[in-house]
Amino acid sequence: MREAFHEQLDSMFDDLADICGSVETAVRLATEALLTGDAGIAEKVISADADIDRARERVEDSAFLLLSLQQPVASDLRTVVAALRMVSELERMGDLSVHVAKIARLRVPNLAVPDAIRPTIERMAEVAEEMVVRVSRIIKERDIDEALALVSADEEMDQLRRTSFAELLSADWDHGVEAAVDVALLGRYYERIADHAVSVANRVVFVVTGENPASVDA
Repeated sequence: MREAFHEQLDSMFDDLADICGSVETAVRLATEALLTGDAGIAEKVISADADIDRARERVEDSAFLLLSLQQPVASDLRTVVAALRMVSELERMGDLSVHVAKIARLRVPNLAVPDAIRPTIERMAEVAEEMVVRVSRIIKERDIDEALALVSADEEMDQLRRTSFAELLSADWDHGVEAAVDVALLGRYYERIADHAVSVANRVVFVVTGENPASVDA
């Protein structure tokens, strides 16, 4: 009975890793739409978000079923509760990718990102995607060292966010208010994807060790 229960827990974590893979695709395609002005790719990201939502619902249903039928305690309860929080964060990362895609679609046939700030936004997108890929591995392997190392990538993202603000506030900015709003929002979206990635990784640490890293959200 307990063996079957733990198999169900492992299956739930496999589902979380699959969702993370879908989020990685969403981040990558949303960025592609943003940097190329391709409305078709943007629409693909927006439409695919429903699949992530349904996957979240399946994980939630599995978790609630385990809670009601198995009444887990100690580390098993910790795992189920953490999974519920993780899937919510992964879904939010997908939503943020949709926000990026919607900005891209809104500005077609033009590009939302001016050339002057393009390198900063490109790097933010790269860091966000890299972090999502790493989180997928962290979930699959429950790799504590990799989870803790993810913080350094988040620090780069925070620095990039500060750089983007400095560029927006520079006296040389001559791209207008509309572009400034777009860039400010994009920076926020990529930063939040990174924040959620760190939070998911920290929850994996909590599942494995029972200890809460300082940066885990309540």
